[in-house]
Amino acid sequence: MIEVLKHPAYARLFAAQVIALTGTGLLTVGLGLLAYDLAGDRAGVVLGAVFTIKMLAYVGLAPVASALAERWPRKRVLIGADIVRAMVALMLPFIDAVWQIYGLIFILQAASATFTPAFQATIPDILSDERDYTKALSLSRLAYDLENLLSPALAGLLLAFVNYHWLFGGTVIGFIGSAVLVLAATIPVAKHKSKVRPFLDRLTRGIRIYVATPRLRGLLALNLSAAAAGAFVLVNTVVVVRSGYGAGDAEVAYALAAFGGGSMLAALVLPRLLETMSDRRIMVSAGFLLSALTLLHAAYQLTAGLPPWSGLLVVWGLSGVLYASILTPSGRLLRNSAHAEDRPSLFAAQFTLSHLCWLLAYPIAGWAGSALGLPEAMAILGAIALVGALVAVAVWPFDDALVVEHEHADLPADHPHLRDHPAPGARHRHVFVIDDEHRVWPTHG
Repeated sequence: MIEVLKHPAYARLFAAQVIALTGTGLLTVGLGLLAYDLAGDRAGVVLGAVFTIKMLAYVGLAPVASALAERWPRKRVLIGADIVRAMVALMLPFIDAVWQIYGLIFILQAASATFTPAFQATIPDILSDERDYTKALSLSRLAYDLENLLSPALAGLLLAFVNYHWLFGGTVIGFIGSAVLVLAATIPVAKHKSKVRPFLDRLTRGIRIYVATPRLRGLLALNLSAAAAGAFVLVNTVVVVRSGYGAGDAEVAYALAAFGGGSMLAALVLPRLLETMSDRRIMVSAGFLLSALTLLHAAYQLTAGLPPWSGLLVVWGLSGVLYASILTPSGRLLRNSAHAEDRPSLFAAQFTLSHLCWLLAYPIAGWAGSALGLPEAMAILGAIALVGALVAVAVWPFDDALVVEHEHADLPADHPHLRDHPAPGARHRHVFVIDDEHRVWPTHG
């Protein structure tokens, strides 16, 4: 996986991603502490609203940005988005009202919703080899896991010496560093597809492929499970640690680092595990175990109160393991479910639809936690996670094969696709993905 970094352009872009993610991680910790300063015990409500705004920007703007990214100069898009994010982060230490957080976060996340699809669309043009591209996807997932682990740990170290406002300075450095690395990278001009599609077709193509593919419908249901459990950790950790345990800023960072450490552990173990077990088995099992862990934790708090501090760190660590076990294999599913030319739009669809799940989970984590209590909110989110796992079992076939036998009643006998796949009779077999000749999955109509 590391050998793909020998490609200079990709190495610079990957470094830009890592630095930007580190800055984002510092931003997450800093926002939690800023919200607690401004809202006290209602910080969970503020963070729930902040993350909801983030998801609204992602869900609403990512498909548009992905469609436009095919025509815009990608280097300018990436650098411009980084500059906007750096400017917003620079303003955060100086705000003194909750509404100001909401406005600045929307601008920052709108820039992120532009950056991410453009970044994802660039990698296939740089790494034309299929194996290199696959390694890049795995490396990108690992970068997110490292961010979950290292950024809170770095924040905890910094908080031992400086005020939390300086964390936003680290965020600014991260985004500026990302822009400099993108500027130094050689990014090829976007390759135009042999078939030029209208804007509306490009805008919706990834989502249409996604919802028509059974394994991806299962992935969407499991995204809901991961979002439900993960939202409680991200939104309410600061309240649990500061108000529940009476601990300080550094302990907030340590608790978030426990979640990130579990995620990192799963990312390191899963590649070998996936050699002997199917993606479906690992991901569905993780979905059920994550929902069970969340529900059991909620039941414990309702009956016995907070667990010991070490117990919370263990639960957060296990939650991180199961969370990453759902998300890490998702790139393999996406890669196997579209032609190379459609993968950028499919990854943008995953970006949008997965964040739609977070858009549901974040408000529940914040507002239910404030109105009903943290254990009650955790129980609600655990139940949602369980529903997601049950739906995944129902919609994702157990015998999910890549090669599927099917026929084309709507194609003439001399169609190029039928000539490319000759077979006796009307039926033939090949790796099946949704495209212009295959608009419906054979087992569903």
